[in-house]
Amino acid sequence: MSIIEKALDKNRARQPVPETTAEQAATPEAAAREPERWREPVSQEVSIDFAWLRKQGLIVPGDQRSSVAEEFRMMKRPLLNNAFGRHAAMRVPKGRLIMITSSLPGEGKTFTSVNLALSMAMELERTVLLVDADVSRPAIPRTLGFHADLGLMDVLSEPDIQIPDVLLRTNVENLTVLPAGRPHGRSTEILASDVMRDLVDDLHDRYEDRIILFDSPPLLATSEPGVLATHMGQVVMVVEADRTPASTVERAMHQLDSCGVVLTSLNRATPGIGIGGQYYGGSYYGIERDHVADTPAR
Repeated sequence: MSIIEKALDKNRARQPVPETTAEQAATPEAAAREPERWREPVSQEVSIDFAWLRKQGLIVPGDQRSSVAEEFRMMKRPLLNNAFGRHAAMRVPKGRLIMITSSLPGEGKTFTSVNLALSMAMELERTVLLVDADVSRPAIPRTLGFHADLGLMDVLSEPDIQIPDVLLRTNVENLTVLPAGRPHGRSTEILASDVMRDLVDDLHDRYEDRIILFDSPPLLATSEPGVLATHMGQVVMVVEADRTPASTVERAMHQLDSCGVVLTSLNRATPGIGIGGQYYGGSYYGIERDHVADTPAR
């Protein structure tokens, strides 16, 4: 029995099952619902602060078109194509598991993770789980404007804590957050364990329409992202233009050899610097597949 199935059994034992009348079962809305056995009960709901998102220059659901929203519409498309290719042969194995990382701190990986999550949550017939996997310096709750305590590390290290106990449903439709949880002294070994592998497999296999984004630590700051990458189908490598040396990016990329699809995002670039993407309103973002950008970040 999987980790999530055990948690579902535990939750069902605690909660009464609501009765459904024949009239309710016959409605189109009821027919369109997922079977109850596939549902992950979420113990908490949190409210993302849209004013705080706007202040940070992040995508704000419901706002009029912005340059940032357009940039991330462009960025997400190859990732979604790899994950949900029209034909099975076009899909990347486990392409719905996507890690966002960088070489060094401060290059914009959390900015990228949050914006990708918000943009992907706007897709029709898609759901997004945003996982704060930067367990030493978690930033997702603070960036979204709410507080979180328990999370990923607690599920992996405490048998009595299950995924449904820590998932946070947000006020953005189709977006759920899994916080990092409390720090642990053996986080690298835990992320490399069979428990982590089984958890990632459960999260991936539970819903076919789900994208799972992992906001990872910088590759050269800790050993954890190299371990996490072994579970991923795709990796987005964020590189800050005019700051990160090409040699640093190359060293970081060696930790991603286990992942067959690595895309790069050039962040905070000036017009004219690029790798074949598009330029919008003051920020440049480009993506290439399987290698570092031809134009080195300096």
